Amino acid sequence: MNAIDTDIKADEILDARGLSCPMPMLKTKKALKHLQSGQILEVLGTDPGSKNDIPDFCQKGGNTLLEVEDVEEGYTRYLIQKG
Repeated sequence: MNAIDTDIKADEILDARGLSCPMPMLKTKKALKHLQSGQILEVLGTDPGSKNDIPDFCQKGGNTLLEVEDVEEGYTRYLIQKG
């Protein structure tokens, strides 16, 4: 995956930093339910399990994981486009 493209603007941002499994994934699912197809959710997370969970969820759920970036401040940013 590439670094976050600054041209892509998220329609909603979910700050899941500090949350442990399964909360980041549950909150991501809930946030995506409120978005329209094609809209983008930016997820900020510190849970290492999310690096596997979010790509798997996107692949199985028909959503597109656009980008993943490990941020110097110690968290990961995910851009998910709702399918």
